[in-house]
Amino acid sequence: MKQEKKEPVSIPENAFRELHEGEEYHPVMSPDKNYREVTLWSVSWGVIMAILFSAAAAYLGLKVGQVFEAAIPIAIIAVGLSNSTKRKNALGENVIIQSIGACSGVIVAGAIFTLPALYIIPGLTVNFMQVFLSSLLGGILGILFLIPFRKYFVSDMHGKYPFPEATATTQVLISGEKGGNQAKPLIMAGIIGGVYDFLLSTYGWWSEVLSTKILPFGDMVAEKAKIVFKVNTGAAVLGLGYIIGLRYCVVICAGSIFVWFIILPFLNLFFGDTILALGNSDIHMTIASMTPEQIFTTYGRHIGIGGIAMAGVIGIIKSWGIIKNAVGLASKELKGKTGSVAKSVLRTQRDLSMKFIAIACIVTLILIFLFFYLGVIHTFSQALIAFIVVSIIAFLFTTVAANAIAIVGTNPVSGMTLMTLILASVILVAVGLTGTSGMVAALIIGGVVCTALSMAGGFITDLKIGYWLGSTPSKQESWKFLGTLVSAATVGGVIMILNDTYGFTGENSLSAPQANAMAAVIEPLMSGKGAPWILYGIGAVIAIILTTLKIPALAFALGMFIPLELNTPLVVGGLISWYVSTRSKDKKINKARLEKGTLLASGFIAGGALMGVVSAALRFGGFTYDYKLNETIQQSLGLVLYLGIIAYLTISSMKAKK
Repeated sequence: MKQEKKEPVSIPENAFRELHEGEEYHPVMSPDKNYREVTLWSVSWGVIMAILFSAAAAYLGLKVGQVFEAAIPIAIIAVGLSNSTKRKNALGENVIIQSIGACSGVIVAGAIFTLPALYIIPGLTVNFMQVFLSSLLGGILGILFLIPFRKYFVSDMHGKYPFPEATATTQVLISGEKGGNQAKPLIMAGIIGGVYDFLLSTYGWWSEVLSTKILPFGDMVAEKAKIVFKVNTGAAVLGLGYIIGLRYCVVICAGSIFVWFIILPFLNLFFGDTILALGNSDIHMTIASMTPEQIFTTYGRHIGIGGIAMAGVIGIIKSWGIIKNAVGLASKELKGKTGSVAKSVLRTQRDLSMKFIAIACIVTLILIFLFFYLGVIHTFSQALIAFIVVSIIAFLFTTVAANAIAIVGTNPVSGMTLMTLILASVILVAVGLTGTSGMVAALIIGGVVCTALSMAGGFITDLKIGYWLGSTPSKQESWKFLGTLVSAATVGGVIMILNDTYGFTGENSLSAPQANAMAAVIEPLMSGKGAPWILYGIGAVIAIILTTLKIPALAFALGMFIPLELNTPLVVGGLISWYVSTRSKDKKINKARLEKGTLLASGFIAGGALMGVVSAALRFGGFTYDYKLNETIQQSLGLVLYLGIIAYLTISSMKAKK
């Protein structure tokens, strides 16, 4: 038998930049050839990855509130499996493994942010089918709503969005095909970043967050003026900032600076001695008695939510032509007017037919209505209103979720879901659905929307990876449904098991921070109390002003919503990216340095993500490490080691040759 020859592979030099006029992007796998993609091997391993990572991500997310991105570790495992079994030209198969398996992270994020609140609020009852169907139908809706926008995000906007997670995953997959010396920088950076983040998160030998509070003067300023500066020392976050680039990083961090250095001190200065409820009657502390972190959580973050919502509305208005074209194409196909066009489309541009998408959307929406009517609300008019809320919000905010992932690699689903819960609760109360039945309905609605938006954001990452590498989009799209089914079933079972084992309230329980926050919002609203509409309005006005000034409103609003310590290191990474790509007068050297840095930053992200899984497994197995060094020593050590990985990324990137 003739041995299959392994084809040389490399990412085209124009993959991560904007194309010149008349220039085309040619992916790694040629559009004119057929490759192994959907096979028994790729589908089986994809399903196994979906099950394993759904369970791991659900546990970690409910314990600490963080859902690790599964795409990168799954890509690493896929590459390792194909290399260890000496499978030749396995790039197409590895994309499918990653695409099916990555459903785990997005379904988990959609489910655990809302559905555990069904167990948290006293007096509510929940069953497996409610959790399962909420995740499944939401995930399917997210897939179907996103597909019509695939071409716009991955092709039309080529080079305009950084796609940090997709970049890192692509580098992992391509390095597996390259092998040898070409993969060494990625592997080395992965080991360094992975070990660094593992020791940091598992043992806590040095501080994960450097804070000015450690200094006597800084502590006094935080106490009196409510001003504090913080930076996360993780390698993965630093790598994320490098890939995003300085422009977007500065805008994102500007949002954080605005909230933490202007809004928080302003509130303290003028309302310090006031219990500023702003529609939330559960606030019993004066602003002066709160820490800066508490002020951010109670007030500042809600300004970010309002900004995200308005930036989303503005984005919807701006992209209305794209939405209209997608709907128009679907209606044409339904009338049979584009039957012969699909045959001439290149393999790498071939989506599922719009006729299928339209029919599948209709069927899914009918199932969602029946689920609400028969399984949740039982009143036709109220079920219909709930269905309309879900359909409109999920469809319109699909592009917002995809935009957020494309820019920062972080999907603000918790913020958008919180807004959905508030709107749904207000509407349901207005039509007479209150009390425990109203809370269940609102949370199930939130679960469906949250999962739909989480899936839309995660799936655009898969499709961008496929675009860069040359996969067949229709195959990725088709098998994403299987991954969603498997992940939804796994998550539903895991949530019920974890509730029986640990619970989500009380001593020694899993914290489920997002779900507890959702429960705290739902209870007062369904009891006739209010919401911080003033703060949402301020965020909305800020988004409008930023758009008028041609500043990216969504990126700024994300900065207002995401904690300060996760945004400041993005600027550090962005500055390194700018520095290494501008020091030489030779453009080719600058380009080589930038690309080398991208590879190293991808290694940081990949290593951090993979070791996050290991850390989660250790926690699940009951491993705890309680010994802590003195806080001053931890902060000092954290600063030294953080400067060390900054130096490694900078110096190693500068060594690149053209």
